[in-house]
Amino acid sequence: MKITEMTQSLILHFGEMGSKWGLNRTLGQMYALIVLTEEPLNADQISDALQISRSNVSMGLKELKSWNLIKLQHIQGDRKEYFTAPSDIWEIARTLVVERRKRELDPTLSMMRDVLLSEASNEADEYTQKRVKEMHDLMEMVTLWSNELQSMSSEKLSALLKLGEGISKILDVKDKLLSSK
Repeated sequence: MKITEMTQSLILHFGEMGSKWGLNRTLGQMYALIVLTEEPLNADQISDALQISRSNVSMGLKELKSWNLIKLQHIQGDRKEYFTAPSDIWEIARTLVVERRKRELDPTLSMMRDVLLSEASNEADEYTQKRVKEMHDLMEMVTLWSNELQSMSSEKLSALLKLGEGISKILDVKDKLLSSK
Protein backbone atom coordinates (compact mmCIF):
# COMPACT_ATOMS: atom_id res chain seq x y z
CA MET A 1 0.00 0.00 0.00
CA LYS A 2 1.42 3.35 -1.08
CA ILE A 3 0.76 6.38 1.12
CA THR A 4 0.96 9.80 -0.50
CA GLU A 5 3.05 12.57 1.01
CA MET A 6 -0.11 14.49 1.91
CA THR A 7 -1.63 11.51 3.72
CA GLN A 8 1.69 10.76 5.44
CA SER A 9 1.91 14.30 6.85
CA LEU A 10 -1.66 14.03 8.17
CA ILE A 11 -0.96 10.62 9.72
CA LEU A 12 2.09 12.03 11.52
CA HIS A 13 0.09 15.04 12.72
CA PHE A 14 -2.80 12.87 13.99
CA GLY A 15 -0.21 10.79 15.83
CA GLU A 16 1.17 13.86 17.57
CA MET A 17 -2.32 15.14 18.34
CA GLY A 18 -3.45 11.73 19.61
CA SER A 19 -1.83 12.28 22.98
CA LYS A 20 -3.58 15.63 23.34
CA TRP A 21 -6.90 13.94 22.53
CA GLY A 22 -6.48 11.19 25.12
CA LEU A 23 -5.13 8.58 22.70
CA ASN A 24 -1.58 7.43 22.15
CA ARG A 25 0.49 8.35 19.10
CA THR A 26 0.12 4.98 17.39
CA LEU A 27 -3.65 4.98 17.85
CA GLY A 28 -3.87 8.47 16.35
CA GLN A 29 -1.82 7.38 13.36
CA MET A 30 -3.86 4.22 12.87
CA TYR A 31 -7.12 6.13 12.96
CA ALA A 32 -5.83 8.74 10.53
CA LEU A 33 -4.80 5.99 8.11
CA ILE A 34 -8.20 4.31 8.35
CA VAL A 35 -10.13 7.58 7.98
CA LEU A 36 -8.01 8.82 5.07
CA THR A 37 -7.98 5.55 3.10
CA GLU A 38 -10.93 4.94 0.83
CA GLU A 39 -10.81 1.16 0.83
CA PRO A 40 -11.12 -1.03 3.93
CA LEU A 41 -7.81 -2.00 5.53
CA ASN A 42 -6.76 -5.17 7.31
CA ALA A 43 -4.30 -5.36 10.20
CA ASP A 44 -1.39 -6.44 7.97
CA GLN A 45 -1.91 -3.47 5.65
CA ILE A 46 -2.03 -1.09 8.63
CA SER A 47 1.11 -2.65 10.10
CA ASP A 48 2.99 -2.37 6.79
CA ALA A 49 1.83 1.17 6.03
CA LEU A 50 2.74 2.53 9.46
CA GLN A 51 5.76 0.31 10.06
CA ILE A 52 4.45 -0.84 13.44
CA SER A 53 4.21 -4.32 14.86
CA ARG A 54 1.21 -6.50 14.10
CA SER A 55 0.55 -6.92 17.85
CA ASN A 56 0.52 -3.14 18.30
CA VAL A 57 -1.98 -2.88 15.44
CA SER A 58 -4.19 -5.57 17.02
CA MET A 59 -4.24 -3.74 20.35
CA GLY A 60 -4.94 -0.45 18.58
CA LEU A 61 -7.82 -1.93 16.59
CA LYS A 62 -9.37 -3.26 19.81
CA GLU A 63 -9.10 0.20 21.34
CA LEU A 64 -10.61 1.90 18.28
CA LYS A 65 -13.45 -0.66 18.31
CA SER A 66 -14.06 0.03 22.02
CA TRP A 67 -14.45 3.72 21.11
CA ASN A 68 -16.88 2.72 18.31
CA LEU A 69 -14.70 4.64 15.84
CA ILE A 70 -14.16 1.87 13.31
CA LYS A 71 -16.40 -0.66 11.65
CA LEU A 72 -15.54 -4.27 10.95
CA GLN A 73 -16.06 -5.32 7.38
CA HIS A 74 -15.62 -8.66 5.63
CA ILE A 75 -14.67 -9.08 2.02
CA GLN A 76 -16.13 -12.10 0.27
CA GLY A 77 -13.52 -14.79 -0.29
CA ASP A 78 -11.08 -13.25 2.19
CA ARG A 79 -10.90 -14.51 5.77
CA LYS A 80 -9.17 -11.38 7.08
CA GLU A 81 -11.03 -8.71 8.98
CA TYR A 82 -11.08 -5.30 7.35
CA PHE A 83 -11.74 -1.97 9.00
CA THR A 84 -13.25 1.30 7.88
CA ALA A 85 -14.23 4.55 9.51
CA PRO A 86 -17.70 5.99 9.06
CA SER A 87 -17.87 7.96 5.83
CA ASP A 88 -19.82 10.75 7.55
CA ILE A 89 -17.43 12.98 9.49
CA TRP A 90 -20.36 14.14 11.63
CA GLU A 91 -20.94 10.53 12.71
CA ILE A 92 -17.31 10.34 13.83
CA ALA A 93 -17.70 13.60 15.76
CA ARG A 94 -20.92 12.41 17.42
CA THR A 95 -19.27 9.13 18.39
CA LEU A 96 -16.30 10.95 19.91
CA VAL A 97 -18.60 13.19 21.94
CA VAL A 98 -20.54 10.20 23.30
CA GLU A 99 -17.45 8.17 24.11
CA ARG A 100 -15.61 11.05 25.77
CA ARG A 101 -18.75 11.86 27.78
CA LYS A 102 -18.99 8.24 28.96
CA ARG A 103 -15.33 8.20 29.97
CA GLU A 104 -14.97 11.71 31.40
CA LEU A 105 -18.22 13.51 32.20
CA ASP A 106 -20.37 10.64 33.45
CA PRO A 107 -17.97 9.48 36.21
CA THR A 108 -17.44 13.09 37.31
CA LEU A 109 -21.18 13.75 37.40
CA SER A 110 -21.69 10.61 39.45
CA MET A 111 -19.06 11.68 41.97
CA MET A 112 -20.57 15.17 42.17
CA ARG A 113 -24.03 13.71 42.83
CA ASP A 114 -22.58 11.72 45.72
CA VAL A 115 -21.05 14.90 47.17
CA LEU A 116 -24.34 16.79 46.78
CA LEU A 117 -26.29 14.01 48.51
CA SER A 118 -23.93 13.86 51.48
CA GLU A 119 -24.41 15.94 54.62
CA ALA A 120 -22.17 19.00 54.96
CA SER A 121 -20.53 18.93 58.37
CA ASN A 122 -19.11 22.48 58.38
CA GLU A 123 -19.02 25.76 56.48
CA ALA A 124 -16.12 24.64 54.29
CA ASP A 125 -18.15 21.61 53.14
CA GLU A 126 -21.19 23.83 52.53
CA TYR A 127 -19.07 26.09 50.33
CA THR A 128 -17.67 23.03 48.53
CA GLN A 129 -21.18 21.72 47.90
CA LYS A 130 -22.27 25.12 46.57
CA ARG A 131 -19.38 25.12 44.07
CA VAL A 132 -19.96 21.46 43.16
CA LYS A 133 -23.65 22.24 42.53
CA GLU A 134 -22.66 25.00 40.09
CA MET A 135 -20.24 22.67 38.27
CA HIS A 136 -22.77 19.83 38.32
CA ASP A 137 -25.50 22.01 36.83
CA LEU A 138 -23.18 23.19 34.05
CA MET A 139 -22.06 19.64 33.27
CA GLU A 140 -25.68 18.42 33.25
CA MET A 141 -26.52 21.19 30.78
CA VAL A 142 -23.63 20.12 28.55
CA THR A 143 -24.78 16.50 28.80
CA LEU A 144 -28.35 17.39 27.85
CA TRP A 145 -27.08 19.53 25.00
CA SER A 146 -24.84 16.73 23.72
CA ASN A 147 -27.75 14.28 23.91
CA GLU A 148 -29.76 16.62 21.70
CA LEU A 149 -26.88 16.90 19.24
CA GLN A 150 -26.58 13.10 19.09
CA SER A 151 -30.08 12.77 17.69
CA MET A 152 -29.64 15.45 15.01
CA SER A 153 -28.87 14.63 11.41
CA SER A 154 -25.53 15.71 10.00
CA GLU A 155 -27.28 18.37 7.92
CA LYS A 156 -28.99 19.85 10.98
CA LEU A 157 -25.74 19.81 12.98
CA SER A 158 -23.97 21.67 10.19
CA ALA A 159 -26.79 24.22 9.97
CA LEU A 160 -26.76 24.68 13.75
CA LEU A 161 -23.04 25.41 13.80
CA LYS A 162 -23.40 27.86 10.92
CA LEU A 163 -26.27 29.51 12.78
CA GLY A 164 -24.06 29.81 15.86
CA GLU A 165 -21.42 31.55 13.80
CA GLY A 166 -24.04 34.03 12.53
CA ILE A 167 -25.37 34.65 16.04
CA SER A 168 -21.87 35.36 17.27
CA LYS A 169 -21.41 37.99 14.54
CA ILE A 170 -24.78 39.56 15.38
CA LEU A 171 -23.84 39.76 19.07
CA ASP A 172 -20.50 41.38 18.15
CA VAL A 173 -22.32 44.06 16.13
CA LYS A 174 -24.78 44.58 18.99
CA ASP A 175 -21.87 45.02 21.44
CA LYS A 176 -20.19 47.56 19.15
CA LEU A 177 -23.42 49.51 18.78
CA LEU A 178 -24.00 49.58 22.53
CA SER A 179 -20.43 50.60 23.31
CA SER A 180 -20.55 53.47 20.80
CA LYS A 181 -23.54 55.09 22.57
